[in-house]
Amino acid sequence: MKFIWVVSGRKIKQLIVVLTALIFTIGIIYTEKENIPVFFSLDGPKAVHNVKTIKKQVALTFDISWGETRPEPILDILDKYELKNKVTFFISSPWSEEHPEIVRRMVESGYEIGSHGYKHVNYSKLTDEEIENQILKADSTLKNLAGKDINLLRTPNGDYDSRVLNIANKLNYTVILWDTDSRDWMNPGVNEIVNRVLDNVHQGDIILMHASDSSKQTHEALPIIIQKLKQEGYEFVTVSQLITGAQAESKELD
Repeated sequence: MKFIWVVSGRKIKQLIVVLTALIFTIGIIYTEKENIPVFFSLDGPKAVHNVKTIKKQVALTFDISWGETRPEPILDILDKYELKNKVTFFISSPWSEEHPEIVRRMVESGYEIGSHGYKHVNYSKLTDEEIENQILKADSTLKNLAGKDINLLRTPNGDYDSRVLNIANKLNYTVILWDTDSRDWMNPGVNEIVNRVLDNVHQGDIILMHASDSSKQTHEALPIIIQKLKQEGYEFVTVSQLITGAQAESKELD
């Protein structure tokens, strides 16, 4: 009888593990199916990939970590298509220190500034103390240049784990990723970049593009993307506007 109890106990433990994994998987599938923000875990802070909204809105975002030849032309395009106050830039603090005049132009034009951290390293490989130092070091620089608090963080390479989410949350940051990756940093060709966005875009989408010098075709693809999305009835908003709007909708629906 004792031997049977041990075996049964092990089977029960195995069953619990399997059921837990199954529940987690179902939760992720349901989340993606319903097009709501994707969670790293069922509990705790969230990494936002997209936002559920009844409005035809998208958040166009750009990462910048190095270079000086691409940002200004991209800003010129955004200005031309009247997207001031409607786009979010995630910039690394070392780059911002080297190009404060470009950051000032972004701020004066009303573009939203988010943090792309300090060193371009995977945060999940760092200790808790190192993660906090990376976020705070960038925060100090960006806050001074932007003249306001920064509370959006796009981690380098989009890398994170539950520790990163918890530490960012403690420091009043929300981790923002993306749902549609233009892959412009791969320089696959203008048509490929345009099609990647247009084939995957949806309401509440967060679109990832780059304004670093390594992205040599972004400035050519961007006007086409903007015009096509406007023709399809999409409205451009910042990440914060997208999130705030969805929260307001939720309260109204309640």
